[in-house]
Amino acid sequence: MAVVEVRGLVKHYHGGRVHAIDGVDLSAGDGEYLVLLGPSGCGKTTLLRTVAGLEEPTSGDVLIGGRVVTRLPPRARQVAMVFQSYALYPHKTVFANIVFPLRAQGVPPEERHRKVRWAAELLGIGPLLGRKPRQLSGGERQRVALARALVREPQVFLLDEPLSNLDAKLRASARDELKRFQGEIGTTTIYVTHDQVEAMGLGDRIAVLAAGKVRQVGPPVEVYDDPADTFVATFIGSPPMNLVPREGRLVGFRPEHLLPVEDVRSPDRVSVPLAVDRVEYLSGDRHVYGVVSRIGAQTRVVARLPSTVDTAIAAGETHDFAVDARRLRFFDRDTGLRAEPVRLGS
Repeated sequence: MAVVEVRGLVKHYHGGRVHAIDGVDLSAGDGEYLVLLGPSGCGKTTLLRTVAGLEEPTSGDVLIGGRVVTRLPPRARQVAMVFQSYALYPHKTVFANIVFPLRAQGVPPEERHRKVRWAAELLGIGPLLGRKPRQLSGGERQRVALARALVREPQVFLLDEPLSNLDAKLRASARDELKRFQGEIGTTTIYVTHDQVEAMGLGDRIAVLAAGKVRQVGPPVEVYDDPADTFVATFIGSPPMNLVPREGRLVGFRPEHLLPVEDVRSPDRVSVPLAVDRVEYLSGDRHVYGVVSRIGAQTRVVARLPSTVDTAIAAGETHDFAVDARRLRFFDRDTGLRAEPVRLGS
């Protein structure tokens, strides 16, 4: 296990016209599961590849275990990377795929076999060692790729969207397996994804990236409840945080905190009439869409009502909704950054 740090990391392409990574300072603690989350093109995979040594930074440094490795080749960094495609050799058996890096390192045959059996049993693929990748499911291929990385006994695991090729049901079970697996081996892990559900479910901390910069780093609950800016507020959450303009600021609140006024028991609440134009029924929740006009200008918002809220609400009606004032978040309207709260009244 090892601490991974990047300091002032910059990666430019096309003569400096494209800033893939733009001055990133970030660390993953010893044994931590750090998730890099962001939209396509935000720089998260470039950052991961730079840590792995597959990309050379324009400036800045990468440190692993306190040692500067910026100019070292991948093989000298004691990291193992699992790619989105798994990168398995189709003509080789599962055993041959897993043992390949050990052969390249010149590990003695007896030790190679011991390590392969250990990794295969840990990941539940012992009976599959004689099969070829085409005979495996997507989840099994993922576990083979993990086993191949694990036998190297790396200081750091780097995972680049390894679940993106799986269907939704298999992704959920594979996510649980990855979390359990990392907890058992305790290896420092950096995981790249654009899927906020994966990030929230896997990460000890999440680093949210946009346009090559880190916008916020923190535990999942902190990033969700207290976003640092409007990008994080609207990127994380489904539906995303509602943002309503008011007097040079943006007032933010999560859809699950916007409820019919009779269901908000707090004496310190902000109430608004919601002109409802659509109601969706999704997995036991109701998503109620409409327009509020009391807090500043007219703004379209969404409320997410759990099954425990049985208030009848239909499109075409105007219904009084409210938010507990403690759930409100405030942002500067010009910069999008978090701002000091103000009292709005009921």
